[in-house]
Amino acid sequence: MSTTPDQFRARLAALTSQIAGRPLDAALDAWLNAEHGPASATWQALAADCATGVREGWLCNREGGGIRYGRIFKPADDLHGFSVDVVDMADIAGPHHVHPQGEIDLVMPQDGHAAQFDGRPAGWVVYPPGSAHRPTVSAGRALVLYLLPQGQIEFTR
Repeated sequence: MSTTPDQFRARLAALTSQIAGRPLDAALDAWLNAEHGPASATWQALAADCATGVREGWLCNREGGGIRYGRIFKPADDLHGFSVDVVDMADIAGPHHVHPQGEIDLVMPQDGHAAQFDGRPAGWVVYPPGSAHRPTVSAGRALVLYLLPQGQIEFTR
């Protein structure tokens, strides 16, 4: 069964309604993994949506430096101020950047589920405001969905 971008957006809006206004911290990381982790219907549906979007070309429709990427949704009220980006990475480190208001990542390993994102397996990773990293996928290929408060990200040189 295929997913449309509108259906994907509605699923994300339902999720962001549950996290709107919460601090981006270790408690949110633990809650997301407990409530919406890889065994959950939410995670499985979002992973299927992302795989469909990549396959159909409405996700990750740009490429640079060996990474396929794309912002599918700008920050919006129905998404509770979050923007939505999805990247497709395999055994690569992306560009270093800072998260002024934090970042919430949904890690979806592909091809056998061994891939990790910044050393974390399938599931959610929450970075607090002011954090920075060089996003790295190791041990295979993963799709990673990024929720950025107000779409804020600052790439460093």
